[in-house]
Amino acid sequence: MESFQWLKDLFMTTDSVAHIASLYAVVIAIGVYLGKIKIFGISLGVTFVLFAGIVAGHIGFTAPTDILTFVQDFGLILFVFMIGLQVGPGFFESFGTAGVKLNGLATTAILLNIVVMFACYFIFFNTSDNTSLPMMVGTLYGAVTNTPGLGAANEALSTVFGNDAPPIASAYACAYPLGVLGIIGATILIRYICKVKLEKEEEDLAAEEDNNVAKKPYKMHLEVSNKYLEGKTLLQVHDFLNRDFVVSRIVHNGELSIPNRDTIFHLGDQMLIVCAEADQEAITAFIGPKLDIDFEQSDQPLVSKRILVTNPAVNGKTLASMHFSSVHGVNVTRLTRHGMDLFASGSLPLQVGDRIMVVGPEDAVDRVANKMGNSLRRLNAPNIATIFVGIFLGLIFGSLPIAIPGMPVPLKLGLAGGPLIIAILIGRYGYKIHLVTYTSTSANMMLREIGLVLFLASVGIKAGASFFETVFEGNGLYYVLTGFLITVIPILIVGPIARLKFKFNYFTIAGMMAGTYTDPPALAYANSICSKDAPALGYSTVYPLSMFLRILTAQLVVLFFCG
Repeated sequence: MESFQWLKDLFMTTDSVAHIASLYAVVIAIGVYLGKIKIFGISLGVTFVLFAGIVAGHIGFTAPTDILTFVQDFGLILFVFMIGLQVGPGFFESFGTAGVKLNGLATTAILLNIVVMFACYFIFFNTSDNTSLPMMVGTLYGAVTNTPGLGAANEALSTVFGNDAPPIASAYACAYPLGVLGIIGATILIRYICKVKLEKEEEDLAAEEDNNVAKKPYKMHLEVSNKYLEGKTLLQVHDFLNRDFVVSRIVHNGELSIPNRDTIFHLGDQMLIVCAEADQEAITAFIGPKLDIDFEQSDQPLVSKRILVTNPAVNGKTLASMHFSSVHGVNVTRLTRHGMDLFASGSLPLQVGDRIMVVGPEDAVDRVANKMGNSLRRLNAPNIATIFVGIFLGLIFGSLPIAIPGMPVPLKLGLAGGPLIIAILIGRYGYKIHLVTYTSTSANMMLREIGLVLFLASVGIKAGASFFETVFEGNGLYYVLTGFLITVIPILIVGPIARLKFKFNYFTIAGMMAGTYTDPPALAYANSICSKDAPALGYSTVYPLSMFLRILTAQLVVLFFCG
């Protein structure tokens, strides 16, 4: 037996580095593997790390509390900061015409979650017990499947209660599984309440896409006959005419060439012009008559190419200032940033790491690619400094005390809210202070997941000692029941309003509800029943604001009502 003493020491000596590292390795590995198991096509994902931690804590496989607290808080900071960097670029762009309505509905649902939580608290629990409301806060965030909110609430409770903070992770764990099922179930129920036919919704999306597609390009061959244009550059003609058109080929003195912004017009020049059909008459009247000849066969076919922005000189320049259409003869149809698709509006500033979809003649697209950089090797080195500068600023910002009358302690955004807000601002405006905020999607996800599993494992291990007593001898069943009500009731109120009053497509509503609850399994379900991008669009439109509000309201509820 003495030969195995080293193994016993590894798992029982709680203050050794090897023991603590082994504890986290075992809990996280088991939790991640079990989280991949699907029941009725739904899995809990990395959230199962929380349950693995609870079991470890219950059987005494634990670590010193101060170590667990540090790892928990550091994991939370890393997690929310990387979320902020991801959603920051699209945070302000998500408030378009439809975006305002969708975000308004999402905000309504978030407030209703809190209202239902308080209603359940007064109906089912002893209000004289000062731990009941904090436990309901844990139930709330399990019901809405929002782990960052749990972290923010935990941190706020430590401010109010110190080391005697209630173990709200137990209530969170009780409500979480049924929360995942409840979101999907309530979304399905909306379909029947509003008498939605999925086939009809698909047809409506297809018709809407057809209506939103830009007019088909109109190609024509013109000869310059307007004496005013003699000696004028292509840019001058474009600006004067104030029509969006592209000259893709020009023939001067019998020589075919590809024009640029400085190409000079001469009388008798022949050119191939691409424009919107509605503009062709005005352009013809200004430049000259159409030709029956056809030198389009010499033209290259249009291609589409996804180009990576890696040239630092482009960082911060707007799409309009790049003159893609008027100067380069290409169109930018889509921009992807941190895995999120953004509308390619002229006022949108480019950032290093963006991917733009460029459509145009192959040689013109290649020229744009060279201008943008399009070198993946430039992005291989991660911008670690930006991350830790942002975290440092976020911790300072989160520590600023904000005195509010009637509150027992000053409001602080804390370890969750401060880094989140700073990350959103850096993700959106960092280029203005020469911060290259690019982090590849895979690197962002890796850092985010590491932070999340460290946080979940720590919370689970700390809660494990009292979890089973809380659930089976305490109010565990009430947490399950009230959590289900918190999940379902707001969806059944907001969903029909979105459908009947605002006439949103059912698939957009399904994605919007998944984004409001920041719940990937619900988005996966919505995507599985729709062949279009509507669920993902609804999800990404409300996700940034929803995540921000979930974290902020967690602290406000605790500091206002649990003090």
